[in-house]
Amino acid sequence: MSQWSQVQQLEIKFLEQVDQFYDDNFPMEIRHLLAQWIESQDWEAASNNEAMATILLQNLLIQVDEQLDRVSQEKNLLLIHNLKRIRKLLQGKYHGNPMHIAVIISNCLREERRILAAASMPVQGPLEKSLQNSVVSERQRNVEHKVSAIKNSAQMTDQDVKYLEDLQEEFDFRYKTIQSLEQSDKNSALIKQEMLALQVMLNTLDFKRKEVLSKIGRVIHEIDMLMSNMLTEELLDWKRRQQIACIGGPLHGGLDQLQNCFTLLAESLFQVRRQLEKLDELLTRLTYDGDPIPVQRPQLLEKVNFLLYNLFRNSFVVERQPCMPTHPQRPMVLKTLIQFTVKLRLLIKLPELNYQIRVKATIDNVMSSHSNRRFVLCGTHVKAMNMDESANGSLSVEFRHLQPKEMKSSAGSKGNEGPHMVTEELHSISFETQVCLYGLTINLETSSLPVVMISNVSQLPNAWASIIWYNLSTNDPQNLSFFNNPPAATLSQLLEVLSWQFSSYVGRGLNSEQLNMLAEKLMGQQVSYNDYQLSWAKFCKEHLPGKSFTFWVWLEAILDLIKKHILPLWIDGYVMGFVSKEKERILLKDKTPGTFLLRFSESNLGGITFTWVDQLENGDVTFHSVEPYNKGRLSALPFADILRDYKVIMADNVPENPLKYLYPDIPKDKAFGKHYSCQPNEGWGPFLYGGGKGYVPSVFIPVSKILNDSTDPHSPSDLLPMSPSVYAVLREHLSPTVIETAVRCELFHS
Repeated sequence: MSQWSQVQQLEIKFLEQVDQFYDDNFPMEIRHLLAQWIESQDWEAASNNEAMATILLQNLLIQVDEQLDRVSQEKNLLLIHNLKRIRKLLQGKYHGNPMHIAVIISNCLREERRILAAASMPVQGPLEKSLQNSVVSERQRNVEHKVSAIKNSAQMTDQDVKYLEDLQEEFDFRYKTIQSLEQSDKNSALIKQEMLALQVMLNTLDFKRKEVLSKIGRVIHEIDMLMSNMLTEELLDWKRRQQIACIGGPLHGGLDQLQNCFTLLAESLFQVRRQLEKLDELLTRLTYDGDPIPVQRPQLLEKVNFLLYNLFRNSFVVERQPCMPTHPQRPMVLKTLIQFTVKLRLLIKLPELNYQIRVKATIDNVMSSHSNRRFVLCGTHVKAMNMDESANGSLSVEFRHLQPKEMKSSAGSKGNEGPHMVTEELHSISFETQVCLYGLTINLETSSLPVVMISNVSQLPNAWASIIWYNLSTNDPQNLSFFNNPPAATLSQLLEVLSWQFSSYVGRGLNSEQLNMLAEKLMGQQVSYNDYQLSWAKFCKEHLPGKSFTFWVWLEAILDLIKKHILPLWIDGYVMGFVSKEKERILLKDKTPGTFLLRFSESNLGGITFTWVDQLENGDVTFHSVEPYNKGRLSALPFADILRDYKVIMADNVPENPLKYLYPDIPKDKAFGKHYSCQPNEGWGPFLYGGGKGYVPSVFIPVSKILNDSTDPHSPSDLLPMSPSVYAVLREHLSPTVIETAVRCELFHS
């Protein structure tokens, strides 16, 4: 079943999450129509390879054309119209930047996998629950409702101001008419009656002026209350959701809704400002004792300007945090002299501001006392915000060619830096601009979340651990001294974030049993970890008991192993992975002989092993664990092929494959058959490497020898590599064809 087919079978609450990240950047129609083709392409590799991305974009457009031909024959007018529009949009948007669509599609596929993993989990984690709080959703609806009501009130007040203007013009005309009469005419009874009517009209004018000012005051008060309470909370919630999304959590949405609210409020405030300007005009033409305009208008105008300043300042946000295109799952870790991208948005979308706001990017405007290093930004660091580059027409700017460069500092300043010092230094990328609009000049500033600067890619794992810990532990956007005294983290939340590392980076999260094993490894015993506090040192700095590496280094090596060597097996759910040796034997002891499971090595970094159960002649159960395979050996032979071809030479010297069933009872070929590099044939012909042009082909055979009948092998060394004498025995059991051709036989330690 394709990934997209699985997505379509999700519950509505998960489908709503999927709906959030499909827009004109990558329309859902294309995802649906080209599901299998899209899933068969390597979009992640293309996101870092422009030539590959160009080819994929061309092939994508060809696929769309083929769909157009198909629906044209079916005369589906609506689909034809949509596909033509989408094709034009894709070609126009990504022709000059094909890697961008590769990044988008890669992110969408990864987010689908994360949601599928979350849907398969029995219970949501505490962080994800907090992000989907019903109270938050209710507040979002209330904000939108109040903003709409404020907009309507401002428009209604416009009508009141227009009525007031018309009434004053009539008063002015009638008053001037009387003033133009001769003195003798002013004493007539008719004129006296007109003067009384004018007095009534002036009283009405006074009442309407007070009424309009009162309505304007109420609109301003409602905006003030909304900005001070619910809108501020909404913005803070969005920023928190962004933090969580950056470390692998649910994709954050809601920025378009916030933009709509900010824009409507700005429009309402500017509308109120124009109303106050109109009242000032009316004041210059007519004033009187007790006139409310000169008393109330200055205060109201001052309040409107104050609200506009605050609204603009809050509307300047980092839409996408700094990230190297080469490491899309590791945002906020930047390498010196390597380009990174960052995107900003002004949530007040006014046409008058298009291309009028120039944003300047700088780094280390605010220095951390924890850091001795200083950086500058190379590349284009000043750009204009515009509405043309974003699919939704937002007012934004994306910096794509910035590079951090370390400044030379005084001699010896780096001498005291230990291995963790660099990756615990936090730096800040700041952005500033100025908005000039309708006589207002507003200076705007914002900053990215703290970033970690590395000079070597080997520092990336620990740098990423720092980013995880910071964004898990605090919602403070600028605490650059955080690691002077890092707080402990709740173990239950940390485990949830660790599961996100797997769902976002390798496509499948961790289940409760796997998380329990990680909790035991962190705590050294079986614990109830709901409220347990874990220190930063125990997570990333202290070595595991009896090991020469930390917990995080061990886990990161496993992520790297999965990503590069066993990804399809992991996504299919066939790698149990995180299970202790004790639990492994409990699971296998009552199973059919030949039942095996796959687990990650606890003593070897980035190693994976398999253990199978066997039964001796006396009925006793025995277990065998192969020496862990690491990335070096898995680079030479796919792990699925190792499982298929693995041989053991027992006491009777007959080679056989002991692996029959994947735990609990799945036939091995049924589980891994689709991942074999080719199907076995008599003579092992397809597995011969080389040959031709004067060379003799060779075959790789993973073989182990069990030296004794111990029911309890003490270590993987019980399964030794095959010796020459054993190989001689093996030759006796191979077909003549294989013996002729397999002159050189590379035998793996297994």
